Amino acid sequence: MRRGRIALLLVAAALASVATAAAAGAPREFKVVFPEGYTRARMVDQVSAVRKIAERKLRGAHEPAQIALSGTAYARASTHVVVPCFGKDAQRSAEGFLFPSTYAFDARTLGSNIVANQLAAFCAAWSKLDRAYARSKNLTAYDVLTIASMVEAEAALPGDRPKVAAVIYNRLRLGMPLGIDATLRYGLHIPPTKSITQAELASDNPYNTRTRKGLPPTPISNPGLAALRAAARPSTLGYLYYARIPGTNRHAFFESYAAFETFLETHGYGPHQ
Repeated sequence: MRRGRIALLLVAAALASVATAAAAGAPREFKVVFPEGYTRARMVDQVSAVRKIAERKLRGAHEPAQIALSGTAYARASTHVVVPCFGKDAQRSAEGFLFPSTYAFDARTLGSNIVANQLAAFCAAWSKLDRAYARSKNLTAYDVLTIASMVEAEAALPGDRPKVAAVIYNRLRLGMPLGIDATLRYGLHIPPTKSITQAELASDNPYNTRTRKGLPPTPISNPGLAALRAAARPSTLGYLYYARIPGTNRHAFFESYAAFETFLETHGYGPHQ
């Protein structure tokens, strides 16, 4: 009987605490969503847009519209980051480490708080990877992250991710240029809605994986867990080429250039570079 009474008193105290907090005007909570594959630049824009929405909601509720979080503050906080699971030194780029997910914030939340939460989420996801296969191919942790960012940018469907990763692994092994246009778009800031010109395709930009062999200097997006897993453990098939199947989000994969070229001709693709 005594224990039951104590339990009731604890519940009553908790409810009273909640009521007191509500009466005191506990900060209203909002959320910012970072989809998988967003670049750091797009995340900055996302923060700016969500802040405006949060301020409008506060004004509509006749509350002070003072939000500490801003795109500028987030950009500053994510310029140079230390990622605990990648060592004690600051990374040359935050790209790849800003884990895509949904993050809560209120009027007091700082840009550095969101970035810290993203890095913690990244390390939690990174701890789930088995990188033994990648290490057997002499790929570093940063290499895997860079490959994952390309997989995220190229593959929309789960079944395609390990295959895209296989193409990257196989081309690296053979010393072939990767030929991934998403890296060039990143390096030259070309939006996905704009065609890449011949001059851009021939540029000496460090992210041009048509003219330069090996991986780009940094990741080109912030990948989710599925892309990270595909990059750490790709398909072991001998694919060297792939192309999107027109009218779908799926890709067709090929081991020979002849089969790849036939597919392009059959589906009306322009001349392959």
